[in-house]
Amino acid sequence: MVNAQYVSAADLVGCRYRQVQRLRHPEVPRTRTALMRLARVEAAHAAVWELLPTRPARGDRRRFLRIDIPPVPHDADSFSAELATLEALAAEADLITGAVFTGGTGTEWRVDVDILVRRPHGDYLPVIISNHRVARADESSTTPVIATSRLGLGEPVEGRFRLRHHVADGHRLALAARALEDIGVDCGQGAVIGQDRSRAFLAPTAPLQPALSAALEQELPSFPRRVKECASCRFWPLCEQELQAADDISLYLAGDRARTWREQGITTVAGLIDADLGEPSRLARAWRDGVVLLAKVDEVQAPTADVEIDVDMEAYLDQGAYLWGAFDGREYHSFATWVPLGGEAEAANFARFWHWLMGQRDRAHAAGQSFAAYCWSNHGENHWLTMSARRFAGMEGIPPEAEVAAFISSPEWIDVFRLVRAQLVGPGGLGLKVVAPEAGYTWEDGDFDGEESVNARRVARGTDAAALEARRRLLRYNEDDCRATAAVRAWLRAGAPGVEKL
Repeated sequence: MVNAQYVSAADLVGCRYRQVQRLRHPEVPRTRTALMRLARVEAAHAAVWELLPTRPARGDRRRFLRIDIPPVPHDADSFSAELATLEALAAEADLITGAVFTGGTGTEWRVDVDILVRRPHGDYLPVIISNHRVARADESSTTPVIATSRLGLGEPVEGRFRLRHHVADGHRLALAARALEDIGVDCGQGAVIGQDRSRAFLAPTAPLQPALSAALEQELPSFPRRVKECASCRFWPLCEQELQAADDISLYLAGDRARTWREQGITTVAGLIDADLGEPSRLARAWRDGVVLLAKVDEVQAPTADVEIDVDMEAYLDQGAYLWGAFDGREYHSFATWVPLGGEAEAANFARFWHWLMGQRDRAHAAGQSFAAYCWSNHGENHWLTMSARRFAGMEGIPPEAEVAAFISSPEWIDVFRLVRAQLVGPGGLGLKVVAPEAGYTWEDGDFDGEESVNARRVARGTDAAALEARRRLLRYNEDDCRATAAVRAWLRAGAPGVEKL
């Protein structure tokens, strides 16, 4: 049986119609975004493989057997990999990589288990590799953890960490536990190696089973519904045709945003418009007519200051912030590091940015001028400003966390997205790439987005021509975000010309 008909843990999260389309249209190729994500997964596996033991520890005379099973794509026949997995288990290998299991009576599933670790009593610990941050340091919590380099050699110890649950990771571990239980070698625990490749964090798998059972029992939908994932899904052109033919309300209100109207029997965009429900109907009509923004207030405005800085930050996954950019109205200033994050280089880069920003503020105050720093949707900036001060506390140039907290809670740190959201409404959302074009700003790399930036950062760590080009693109992207924020501010101050009243 070809594995395209098996359900994976990823199929059980988010849009379930993908499985329907995959069975109907196996010929549709993966998108560039999907391929970039796959490349990051492969890079994660490579990083972990370099850390896994290949022989006993020095002085340890016990036998150590590691068996590596070649990877098999999910849409390929997995019989040979399953057979190799069973043979490796029968050989009582201490470490097995690339294990594959299938199972299920109603819904058939396949789970790829990155690593199987033999325990002292002959049972096995399933270990998966994730690009999520799976644990955070926390002095008030304890979690069993083992170094990746000690898998198959040592035992877990209690570490001061708090686990972070991710549904897809939980489903994978639960499926792995079921497969191991079926052949009598389940140890009752599973482990995840996240963005910190050096550690595997353990947790019991029994609590994960109810959610998995519910997901497996859920019936596949018979019709698509637009959700956030559609933007990067290979089947979107096919689903879009179905949705447009039905004038489905999710074309305008994605995901659960239309739940209230569906419960009232309104399932189409035209139905919402014709219902004459005030603002919801007017916005639906605006969406149908291609109107991007409408004003909720009589007069659109924005604050001003004598000295103004627009700030934008780029982070790589949950590992750290590698680029802080600022536009002072005349010139773009970048503070970047291209080496691995979490160490002295990231700390020094953050210190340089903070010193520069506070220097601009101090000079303004000394000259009797007002000062304001702006960013678009400051959740990310606030997080990494705070976390950088906390993670690198005590290192040269790093401000006290209290100093950072005082600044980001002050009137001098302004979220432009909040200004827009308070005064404007958009049927297609209020993202910077939605609003800035209405203010007359366009990006140099129009198709470069957050997903592209994550991949570019990975490439930028190198030293070849591709790495240098990736750095240039990241700097252009960051500069454009800074300048776009400034353009939106100026446009708001001008009263948002061209925008009609809601």
